[in-house]
Amino acid sequence: MKMYRIDSTTMVLSIVVLFFGSILVCSAGDHHKYSHGDKIPFYVNNIGPFSNPSETYEYFSLPFCRPEHLTHKKSKLGEILQGDSAVLSDYDLPFRVQKDDERLCTMKLTKKDIQKFKDAISEMYYAEMIYDDLPIFTYIGASQEDKVTQTTRYVLFTHLPFKIEFNNDQIIRIEIDTEELSGVELADEEEMTVTLTYSAKWKQIDYPFSKRMELYEDFFPKELEIHWLSIMNSFFLVVLLTGFLSIIIMRILKNDYSRYSKADDEEDELSLTTLNDIIIDAIFIDQEDYGWKLIHGDVFRFPPYKNLFSALYGIGWQFITIVSGILILALFGTFYPNNGGNMYTAGVVLYALTSIISGYQSAKMYRNMGGNKWAWNIVLAATIFTVPLLIVAFLSNTVAVTWHSTVAIPILTIIEVLTIWALVGFPLTVIGGIAGRRWSGPLEVPCRTKNFPREIPPIPWFRRLPFQMLMAGFLPFSAIYIELFYIFNSVWGHNSYTLYGILCLVFIILVIVTSCITVAFTYFQLSMEDHRWWWTSFINGGVVRNSPSTTMGATLV
Repeated sequence: MKMYRIDSTTMVLSIVVLFFGSILVCSAGDHHKYSHGDKIPFYVNNIGPFSNPSETYEYFSLPFCRPEHLTHKKSKLGEILQGDSAVLSDYDLPFRVQKDDERLCTMKLTKKDIQKFKDAISEMYYAEMIYDDLPIFTYIGASQEDKVTQTTRYVLFTHLPFKIEFNNDQIIRIEIDTEELSGVELADEEEMTVTLTYSAKWKQIDYPFSKRMELYEDFFPKELEIHWLSIMNSFFLVVLLTGFLSIIIMRILKNDYSRYSKADDEEDELSLTTLNDIIIDAIFIDQEDYGWKLIHGDVFRFPPYKNLFSALYGIGWQFITIVSGILILALFGTFYPNNGGNMYTAGVVLYALTSIISGYQSAKMYRNMGGNKWAWNIVLAATIFTVPLLIVAFLSNTVAVTWHSTVAIPILTIIEVLTIWALVGFPLTVIGGIAGRRWSGPLEVPCRTKNFPREIPPIPWFRRLPFQMLMAGFLPFSAIYIELFYIFNSVWGHNSYTLYGILCLVFIILVIVTSCITVAFTYFQLSMEDHRWWWTSFINGGVVRNSPSTTMGATLV
């Protein structure tokens, strides 16, 4: 069985798209250099329960004292999509200026305000602040059960001691000194007055500014040793299983070719001079030919809903390019902990730019299948992912707005993303569709497709599509389940994922395993004389692609 040839045009388009996408995403920033006494903006961002990091609210949703004028930080597109709502605060921390018990404000809390703070403390709310683009995390307060009175005491942290480390004229790290953290107990009163204070201690360290984000990787603990051990275990397991599967398939194909070659030699030696010899020969050939050899006239019969199939095929190419591009950018250090906004920006930009690939591949496949509804093919390729995404985003955003969560996307950001798709994504899909239509022709197959489809014999339950889907997903999942655990921890937890090199290795393993398992199940299906392999192979993990020079169908003749 020959290796499948990747379209050179698609490779060129992918390289060009990734090049321009990396230029747009990797924009140069300032050097964050300051002189003694320079004022540095201090932002308060989000608050939320520790148990659910994806549930965040605006900082002033709790009754903290507000600045006279709320000034929002000019956030990038990715930061807004991530749910940042940074507001300039009254914390004043000039560069290298020591401060002791600096007064921030005085709050007069009503009974309702006190209850809000108690509820937040009981749910372990923590706050996120931003100073020189560095994150600061601190709990709102602490609670303790009094076993004598059977009551709960709530302490609101009122003094935040900041500890700042710098290297010459650049800030390296800022954190809360928990040993000097102090607060007041929230009493059951109708009203109480609370004064918020803060302090700042500066310390010189010898650490490069370019690696300062690495200091934040261990803010929440990781189990790196277990991670590496599990990755190596999955790697060797998948290599062994894939090797066994490949050996079995090759042995089966070798036996099939040997049997058919022997049958052809014996057929040439048979004498067909009498009617009896002809009947015997026909019976012999009918007994020898079974399995995939009998459906060579149906294997190139195009699937139903070929317009939809072509659109999904093009979207698959697009997402392979997007994932590859994001991984390449990650390897070059574009994404770093606590700044997932860059990844959101990269996803939006790459999706818009790679639309030309989905349009090209969709139109090319549709052209190979002899389709003639070009307009619908282009529209379907452009909207088959976008429209469902917009529907889900609208419903999720409605819930977020109802609960006043910071993950709610502002209307201006929605308009901005839609404009990018309308002015960049959709036109590139049209251009790719036109190119795919003109640069391709009908599929050249090595054998003629019969006028009427061959009847498919009964198939055992363990070889039908539902069971195939279960088995086809088990092996790829066994290759990536450990990595999925850490990715989910970074998405819905407090860990920051940084091992992008391992992630690239797992991605390559996933592609290889999925390809092998798809080819294997396609062969098993054809051996059962079931020629409906197009949609089945797509659902099982991938599409077995045909081209004039190298086709799976060519091996059937």
